[in-house]
Amino acid sequence: MPKQRRTFTADFKRQMVQLYENGKPRASIAREYELSPSALDLWIKQAQTSGSFSEKDNRTAEENELIALRKRVQRLEMENDILKQAALIMGRK
Repeated sequence: MPKQRRTFTADFKRQMVQLYENGKPRASIAREYELSPSALDLWIKQAQTSGSFSEKDNRTAEENELIALRKRVQRLEMENDILKQAALIMGRK
């Protein structure tokens, strides 16, 4: 049976980063609090780059642009489908 995914508050993440910044080794923090080393590394990186643990705040400009372009494509495809249906209806009359 797979391990259930845990969620952590921003305060907890901030405390773990603070422990690391105060000199406690990453391996001992991960072991003591039963964290994956990759999660701890991600939190440290997020705290150092943006100071936020929100995924939205940690996106690159390219990622934000890609998300915006995907939304635009989806909207344009929907508008195109509507126009196709309208043309079919008008063609019947």
